[in-house]
Amino acid sequence: MADEVLLQRQDHILTITLNRPEARNAINLAMAQALDAALTDAENDDEVWVVVLTGAEEKAFSAGMDLKAFARGEAPFTPNGFAGITERSFAKPLLCAANGSAFAGGFEVVLSCDLVVAAEHALFGIPEVQRGLFAGAGGLLRLPRRIPRAIATQMALTGEPITAARAYELGLVNAVVAGEQVMAATMALAERIAANAPLAVRLSKAILRDTMDMSEAEGWVRNNASFEAVAASADALEGALAFAEKRAAKWQGR
Repeated sequence: MADEVLLQRQDHILTITLNRPEARNAINLAMAQALDAALTDAENDDEVWVVVLTGAEEKAFSAGMDLKAFARGEAPFTPNGFAGITERSFAKPLLCAANGSAFAGGFEVVLSCDLVVAAEHALFGIPEVQRGLFAGAGGLLRLPRRIPRAIATQMALTGEPITAARAYELGLVNAVVAGEQVMAATMALAERIAANAPLAVRLSKAILRDTMDMSEAEGWVRNNASFEAVAASADALEGALAFAEKRAAKWQGR
């Protein structure tokens, strides 16, 4: 794995760290390819149940696309989108430990995650219009699904950021903590998720994501098909036995 991302495994939780602190973790092609590869490996590894994504220094989660590299003709895209993540349909829970500010493509990486724990000093924004671009890596698609459309529109058209506290008020992030507590708080949340049956967690995420734009009738078809699959799984039987025997379940992920 390239030095642009660092990997650390703790039980069933994989932490991926964006590692260009000298450039505020700005994303160049090498980082995009490294993050893409790390996520692909995590998705294919049955022992990885939850992934945490964070940045390597305190001030910035990611400043977005490396504009100096972009000016040289380098675009940090892979077949899975900007940074190897924004157009990826990632099956496992993906948490963001926003250790600092996330702007432009960096914020769009945040929006690609399922849950976000933010440092209280973090700012979030899509300032691309201030540089002659627009938030083309999913910001204009995802942001109005996560916060009120009027506020998303204001952020997109002015390029002005919001604070972590405001992001929490809007439901964009799950928690705001002191900067030094971001990783501990995120890992605690990841551990609570990883304590559950991984197949059931993945199917829960899939239903939440896939039925968002479905009618209720269509949603029930998708829901019932998935419930049949999970109810017939080894983990469902194990969960029932563990409850009856008053012991911790031993999940297999199938």
